[in-house]
Amino acid sequence: MSADEIFVPHWPKPKGYANGRMGIGRPLHVAGQIGWDAQGHFASRALVDQFAVALDNVLAVVRAANGRPSDIASMTVFVTNIEEYRQSQRALSPVWRDRMGSHYPAMALVAVSALVEREAVVEILAVAYIDPGSAP
Repeated sequence: MSADEIFVPHWPKPKGYANGRMGIGRPLHVAGQIGWDAQGHFASRALVDQFAVALDNVLAVVRAANGRPSDIASMTVFVTNIEEYRQSQRALSPVWRDRMGSHYPAMALVAVSALVEREAVVEILAVAYIDPGSAP
């Protein structure tokens, strides 16, 4: 892992995120990824479905740089419907575990009124630190 978790003494352990991570390696800034396929089509308008594809797209960029999911140090998730997100948290857990295992970056979730692509309901921005020995 190239981004070590930072723990704050006397704070409760975070659930589903890290309070901070310190990266070692080459920084990779992943542009906001949305829930469309390689041809720019959305298979679903549901938040959980789009979250899964958007996270897959983030991981595709990380892997293209020879990184791993555990290299992701921070992630910002933008959603257009905060209530749908709140109601979907249980359904999002297996989506996360299947892709990220037990790795949790430093994270923020931001509710927005809209995203650039009209059909998009989620967008994920990430920063990873890739092992300096791996070459893309």
